[in-house]
Amino acid sequence: MSAALSLSLKEARRLVLAAQGFTSRRPTAAIRAAHLLKVIERLGVVQIDSVNALVRSHYLPLFSRLGIYPRKLLDQAAWGTGRQRALFEYWGHEASLLPLELYPAMRWRMRRAARGEGIYRQLARFGVEQQPLIQRVLQTVREQGALGAGSLSTRQERAGPWWDWSAEKHALEWLFAAGEVTVAGRRGFERLYDLPERVIPSVILAQPEPEEAEAQRRLLLRSAAALGVATEKDLRDYYRLDPTDSRARVAELVENGDLSVARVQGWDKPAYCLGEPRVPRKVAASALLSPFDSLIWERARTERLFDFHYRLEIYTPPHKRVYGYYVLPFLHHERLVARVDLRSERAHGRLAVHAVHGEEAGLHEEALAALAGELRALADWLELPSVVLNCRSALAARLRPLLQE
Repeated sequence: MSAALSLSLKEARRLVLAAQGFTSRRPTAAIRAAHLLKVIERLGVVQIDSVNALVRSHYLPLFSRLGIYPRKLLDQAAWGTGRQRALFEYWGHEASLLPLELYPAMRWRMRRAARGEGIYRQLARFGVEQQPLIQRVLQTVREQGALGAGSLSTRQERAGPWWDWSAEKHALEWLFAAGEVTVAGRRGFERLYDLPERVIPSVILAQPEPEEAEAQRRLLLRSAAALGVATEKDLRDYYRLDPTDSRARVAELVENGDLSVARVQGWDKPAYCLGEPRVPRKVAASALLSPFDSLIWERARTERLFDFHYRLEIYTPPHKRVYGYYVLPFLHHERLVARVDLRSERAHGRLAVHAVHGEEAGLHEEALAALAGELRALADWLELPSVVLNCRSALAARLRPLLQE
């Protein structure tokens, strides 16, 4: 086995940013579906989240990398019909959009879910005890086509919050995890479920299903490509693999020469990458990042790479929040240099900036001008005519005139 590649922390950051699509120039012409699909192919998975304080989270990673684009392009790729559809929903990282080509590599996970194994143990009891209900719900989907949980519910009382599911919703989610149904579309944010053969292209369904170990190796290689350089835990977390499976598969990939071992300055665990990667000489991107962006969703990795301690404070009581309710990190060149608490106030036609927090190194004028540009672009993309700064800090005072240019 060849000696491990040695990387400085700066080199590791550049590799990661390149792998995550932040070294490519944003398109200057009108953005088409091909641009979106190229980004999603690079990332391998885009996380979905229900919070709509700014915009649904799955739209943001594409904005961060492409700039202003028509959100309908992602809707068509994820939930369109015929040749428009290029993605499918499943449990990738969390609830996720994934390229259709990964569907066969997820079948083993669906089988485990049906058996209630591994991360799906919580489904085992429901799958055993509620089979009559599950089969009744499945038959209704067969007969009636794409359905939401609300149209199936037999409960008499009014449904409560997101987690207050009816028995039929539980059945649909069991069927979804087991691959017996998939998401045909969405009504608002409600999933509409249908049979895979009526949603997933036949050419994808006809592909042979890889063995579990081979599917896991494929996913880990996709993780390595998307992460640039990563520990085994980083690789595992990208598609939420079981630790025992991941350790065995990573060892096999190293033995086969598909993964190279690397040492990264300051990391106490070995890292892995594809081959001998070329480190960019610099990264000059600027971007506001969704809290669920794949660059930063593994918080310990974010600290290792960027010395940036980040926690989402949505569920923190207001008086205990440090930075705000919906805070987006700001990437400038190769560092995370600020945090911005943002809200779309659609009724008033404005993007509200409730707080701006600079990191310890501070925001120099170039970075501050770049942040102002990204905020204006975000407002334009969201069709909000104005940007309102509701922060009285010294940093906000420096930012305010730049927003008015």
